[in-house]
Amino acid sequence: MLELTWLIPALPLAGFVVLLVAGRRLGEPLAGWLATAAVGGSFVATAVVFLGLVAEPAAERRFGQVLFEWVPAGGFSVDLGFLVDPLSVAMCLFVTFCATLIHLYAIGYMHGDPNFTKFFVYLNLFVFSMLMLVLGDNMLVTFLGWEGVGACSYFLISFWHTSDANASAGKKAFVTNRVGDWGYMVAMFLTFTALGSIRYVDIADGAAGLTATTATAVALLLLVGAAGKSAQIPLFVWLPDAMAGPTPVSALIHAATMVTSGVYLFTRMNGVVAAAHPWVSTVIAVIGVATALVAASIAVAQNDIKKVLAYSTISQLGYMFLAIGSGAYVAAIFHMITHAFFKALLFLGAGSVIHGMADEQDMRRMGALRKLMPVTAVTYIVGWLAIAGVPPFSGFWSKDEILLFAWEKSPVLWFVGLVTALLTAFYMSRQVFLTFFGEARWDEPLEDAVPELAVERGLLPYEGENEIDDDIEQVYELDHLPHGVGPKEAIHPHESPWLMTLPLVVLAVMAAVSEIIQLPVTNTTKYLEHWLYPVVEQGEHHLTASTATKWGLAVVAIVAGAVGILGAASIYLKRRLDEQPAAPEVLRNGWYYDSGLAAFMGGPGRAAFEAVAWFDRTIIDGAVNGVATVVRVASGGLQRTQTGFVRAYAGIVTAGAVLVVFVLILRGVVL
Repeated sequence: MLELTWLIPALPLAGFVVLLVAGRRLGEPLAGWLATAAVGGSFVATAVVFLGLVAEPAAERRFGQVLFEWVPAGGFSVDLGFLVDPLSVAMCLFVTFCATLIHLYAIGYMHGDPNFTKFFVYLNLFVFSMLMLVLGDNMLVTFLGWEGVGACSYFLISFWHTSDANASAGKKAFVTNRVGDWGYMVAMFLTFTALGSIRYVDIADGAAGLTATTATAVALLLLVGAAGKSAQIPLFVWLPDAMAGPTPVSALIHAATMVTSGVYLFTRMNGVVAAAHPWVSTVIAVIGVATALVAASIAVAQNDIKKVLAYSTISQLGYMFLAIGSGAYVAAIFHMITHAFFKALLFLGAGSVIHGMADEQDMRRMGALRKLMPVTAVTYIVGWLAIAGVPPFSGFWSKDEILLFAWEKSPVLWFVGLVTALLTAFYMSRQVFLTFFGEARWDEPLEDAVPELAVERGLLPYEGENEIDDDIEQVYELDHLPHGVGPKEAIHPHESPWLMTLPLVVLAVMAAVSEIIQLPVTNTTKYLEHWLYPVVEQGEHHLTASTATKWGLAVVAIVAGAVGILGAASIYLKRRLDEQPAAPEVLRNGWYYDSGLAAFMGGPGRAAFEAVAWFDRTIIDGAVNGVATVVRVASGGLQRTQTGFVRAYAGIVTAGAVLVVFVLILRGVVL
């Protein structure tokens, strides 16, 4: 059964190739069904491999499969091979499961799009790249998948590239991830220098023998790479803009696949982190909890339904990094799995709302949609309760476990994580109340329903002016409205087709019950911990907190979530839209981090880059060109002595002989 591992990435790759060659001929919807079948087949293959691994004794659950020798170069040799162990199989299971549902959903969501087939070409290639990332038995194969998901994210985020904003969002994601890729590559080089291998088996066996300085350097470089892919401070700026892509892309990239790469990488390299200086884990935890808090505070003030979820993703990834920094690798993977289910559900639910609201994404235009979109509403509420940490839904258990480890690491980290949990419950409740409850704000023209939004879109003048500002882009005068901008007329919401609602129902069930893989009731119910222990034993921290402490912290977390939900209800359920307090401008603008970064890059940053370019062009190239000029002039002068006349050569020989005699005489006189 383990020999079938090669099928897991091969099926999405085959789907990509077939669609690339014959996709246009297949057309809609056959191209979508083929892509879905390819990823679904990958999930079945993963399940078979999983059963084969379960059949092995716990100490022997590691299987390698080499396809061919990839890079032979002297003493350096890299195979294109797969490592099947509890971590890689767990990753493949939820990646292929969620990806299959997202592909199915996309058949309905992308209906009528002129580039329907191309979209599924990119999706299949993306899934193949992600599977190569998690299955690779060495850092170079992982890097192949690492770069593959980066390239596919560019294609998918800027899929509707006719809009400048969408094209820029794709480029932003691509460039930001390249910064992180630098850290990964240098970490790979340093690992090979220190251990003579980049195979994960060799790294795990040799990590304990690394010097603390070397391990620290590798861990910090991996942090740079992980921060890029998993959107941590300071490289999180690409993910909110990535919402420009179609909603299935948001669900695939930002829930179950690409953004989890950094967490997977650290879990795979946990032995290196354990061998590093103790302050390295503290740095990882601080970056994680700071990212979680900052992103949660920004999410509170967003009005775009997908932007809220984008910042929520950043925040939840911050929790996972907090877990890694606290030595809670099992908790990090546990939260990664539960997050994959409830965040994919929330993104797809948001897409269902956007679909039913004629492409409108601003929550101020929504309200009271639960009656017209009952399946979407009920499933979305399940996702909301899970991410808000309401027991017994899955998010409560995984988040509570991370907070428990954070408490043992530092009460300060725990407190910041708790405040973040409260904010999470608040902004997710705000989103649900504005979208599915309260008053309907879609059943009349935009100018009457939400005057504030009409002003922002240039349909009404600013206060104190008599006419519309000419500088405001009149989006409604375009032939095709930008995606996310609904019509100015009244909207007639409707429930989505079964192709879109079926994945919502399945994901809602998983978001509600997936905690069964790691219930902290007894030691025997911690299935994920027992499953992953052979992989994470080097870096996993063992809890020492008493049962009373665990229950006390759990109760505090529940109370914090309840405060967040009740606070949102008091504001967004009991008050009309025009009576609700305005969010601080600094939060609406993301603490001005993105704009500040853009201003720096366009000002001092550009000047610095131009200075570096001048130095390279003038000094470095000038030195090289100067040496070449000296050699050219000198050789030209010597060339003139080569006349071809014997008498000239005889004269040179005579002059040389005289010079030698003169030197000898002079030397004799001196001596």
